[in-house]
This record gives sequence, C-alpha cells and structure tokens, in this order.
Amino acid sequence: MAQLSFELSGKDTASSARAGLMRTDHGEIQTPIFMPVGTAGSVKAVTGDQLIQEIHAKIILGNTYHLYLRPGTEVLEKAGGLHSFMNWDLPILTDSGGYQVFSLAGTRKISEEGVIFKSHIDGSPHMFSPEKVMDIQRSIGGDIIMAFDECPAFGTGYEYAEKSMHLTHRWLDRCLKRFNEMPDRYGYAQNLFPIVQGGIFANLRRESCEYIASKNAPGNAIGGLSVGELDQELYSMTALCCEHLPPEKPRYLMGVGTPWNLLECISLGIDMFDCVMPTRNGRNGMLFTSRGVINIDNKKWENDFSAIDDGIDCSFSNKYSKAYLRHLMKSKELTALTIASVHNLAFYLHLVQQARMHILAGDFSGWKSQQMGILRERL
Repeated sequence: MAQLSFELSGKDTASSARAGLMRTDHGEIQTPIFMPVGTAGSVKAVTGDQLIQEIHAKIILGNTYHLYLRPGTEVLEKAGGLHSFMNWDLPILTDSGGYQVFSLAGTRKISEEGVIFKSHIDGSPHMFSPEKVMDIQRSIGGDIIMAFDECPAFGTGYEYAEKSMHLTHRWLDRCLKRFNEMPDRYGYAQNLFPIVQGGIFANLRRESCEYIASKNAPGNAIGGLSVGELDQELYSMTALCCEHLPPEKPRYLMGVGTPWNLLECISLGIDMFDCVMPTRNGRNGMLFTSRGVINIDNKKWENDFSAIDDGIDCSFSNKYSKAYLRHLMKSKELTALTIASVHNLAFYLHLVQQARMHILAGDFSGWKSQQMGILRERL
C-alpha cells in the first residue's frame, strides 16, 4: 500500500495551468481530470463498461450520504467495499456527504458535534459527526476520502461564513484524528483531503487555505463554490486559493462545472473536477459538443442525420445522429438518457485530455482562448 503521490509533468508558461500524474493503489490518473459522479454506486444511465470504453474515465465519485442510507455500510463491508460491490477496479473518490446534508436546510440541525438530519428516503433521523463520516468513508472504501465540512448557502454573510469556516477547521482536526487512528480497509491506501471554505470573502479563503495547507495532506479541495455565485467570483476565489495551496499537491475544485468553467479553472491551477452537469443536463436534452451547445429538443435537429459529435473519441457520439437522439428523447425512450449521458461525459473527458495535451505542448493559453468562444456557442 502506498499513499497517494503527485508529480508535475509540465506547466503552461502563459497561465497557471499544469499537467500532472497522480498515483493511487488503484491506478494512475493524468491531470487535469474530470471525475464522473456515481452518487449511489452508479453513474446514472451509464454502465461501468461504458465509463471505461466510451468515456475513458479514470476515477469516479461515490457519495457518502446516499451510500450510507442505501445500501448501507453493512452491505458494502460484506461486499468488500464499493470497488468490489460495483465491479470497478479504478480509483474512487468519496464525497463526505456534507453538501447533501447541508442542502436539506429544512430538516437538519448543525451543532459543534455534527449534523442531525432526516433521510430523504423515509424521514428517519440520523447524525453525521466528523468521526462517523470517517468511519463511513473507510467502510465505503474510497481511494480518496473527503473531510466533513460545512458548505454555507449562497449569499451567506461575512459573519456566518467566518463562523462556518472555523467550524469546518475544527471538524477537520477531528477528521484527521479519527482517520489516523484507523487502519486502511480492503488492502489499499486511503487518502484524506481537507476542504477549503470561506464563502466569497478573500481574507477568509486565504486563512482557510493556510490552515488546510498546514495539515500536509496528500491533496487539497476547494469547496463552497459553484453554489450560485457569478462566474467571476468563482474564478477570483479559485485563483486566490490556488495561490495559497501547496503547488506540489493536487488541487480539487468541487462541483464545477460547465466546459468553459473547467478550462478557465485549469488555467488558474486546478487539477481535479467533478460535477453532475454533464449527466443531469444530458438527461434533459442539453449536449455539450466540440462545436458548441445543443438543445436536442429543438425542431432544427429533426432531420439532421449527422453525428452527435464526430470531434471526440466516443462511438456513441460518432455513430448516433442528432435526429435519432431527438426522436428517442421525444419518445421518452430510456436509451436516449444513456446516449446523451455517455456523450456528455465523453466530451468532458476529451476536453480535459485536450487541455493536458496543450499544456504539455506549450500552447494551452492560445488553444483555450479559441475554445472558450466555441464551447459557449448555442447551435
């Protein structure tokens, strides 16, 4: 067993973009990377084979809140952890469940000890503390597990953001203590990432980065963004955090975002991303492509028999036509959800792979400027 390691392979001279190589016991991950979200042990409408063969995913997410409620840690432990349960041999990152718990604003209560909340499934009461969240994530078996943090709602004022940040820091200390007291499960190393908070307040973000960096974790995450703030606020907070987090450790920007968000944040120094947007928007008919954004419901695609996107390496995108996918969507055929989800995820992985290639080639900034206009275009 070996702790996660990270080494830089190259940097862009005109921005803070960098290409790296992250190593875990379940495999190597070239960065920058996008991680498909497998909330309950499955990426919605997508099989494991499709994740590997069509999407070229190298790491996926599992969610502590959902997996704790169903199927539960007892089942996962009997299965030998989430990797065995879902037959996935590549790395897994587990979210702490904090974001889901805090989104249940009307049914949860926060205290120093943790959070009491009600299950969205049956209304039963539950308690998440930093210690319990570490125990649950150990049982799930992620290669990377996240500290338990409070994610304040968008629009939170300075006073609450500061109070929340300090609570997140105290919870991190408890997470680290519990994590270090427990052995790795299932025969491979697990790695704990702390999470930076602080809202959209520069001095709080700076203070949080310094506190998180002092823990010398194998990687660090930036949370509490992409929750409703303007893109410019997202970018300014991300840039500030990248300036104050250790350059020799991977930086994970949680819950971001659109293809243009990814490219901009890569240019600021981010290495890892996740977001439900490609699958959620795909299931609702929005496709991200190498030529721009498509709303497949529009009548203009009814007789368009060209490929969804022949600019990426995905047979789903290459062989199915826009007209066919529109027909499936209009007919409410479940196959439509799979085709759209596979395509969008394949496009996201293609995009970060292209970003890496251009970073290593030394022309990332020029390529990114060209792509930003294309990606936003509504076709």
